[in-house]
Amino acid sequence: MPKHQKQLSADHQALVDQGVVNAPDSAKGRLLQAAATLFKEKGYERTTVRDLGKAVGIQSGSLFHHYPNKEAILRAVMEETIILNTELMKAALSQNNDPAEKVLALIRCELESILGDTGAAMTVLVYEWRSLKEESQLEILKLRDIYENLWISTLIEAKESGRVVMDPAILRRLLTGALSWTVNWYRQEGNLSVEQLAKMALTLAIKPN
Repeated sequence: MPKHQKQLSADHQALVDQGVVNAPDSAKGRLLQAAATLFKEKGYERTTVRDLGKAVGIQSGSLFHHYPNKEAILRAVMEETIILNTELMKAALSQNNDPAEKVLALIRCELESILGDTGAAMTVLVYEWRSLKEESQLEILKLRDIYENLWISTLIEAKESGRVVMDPAILRRLLTGALSWTVNWYRQEGNLSVEQLAKMALTLAIKPN
């Protein structure tokens, strides 16, 4: 394995092996990662095909061996990250039975997606989906609904068990804001681990036994 390549989690590697998502070190994987970074930093409209080609070290025309146009790359960035993180959330939920532990698992997954390798793509998903054509927007919204329904159903279960006192839909909105804002202040090199942060965030959602 190249030194710069990060070891994938077992669940992520399984999704790559099944063909659900691209390997990060594959041609498509590197293109989508570079596109996510550029779309986040420059914005979709201001990012050119030449920018994308330069970022991955190929001629701009070669991009079209993978995707027909720039919008298709944007859609692929969004699909890749939401499908990946939805599947990782499902895997995490399957390993827990306690409602509070399930909520913690979702918080952990979301923090890892925001603060980890898919952070740029998650930002693009939030801010650039309106740049897609209507048909593609509808497909992305369907995928987002699946992601959000995992959250809502888990919070409803926790509420029914007495661990959550707030309306699950409102709690989800509050958690969305709190977790997404961590990208502005959290530092990986600091003394606070993502796991510690996830457990702190859990105290905002779950009442003690």
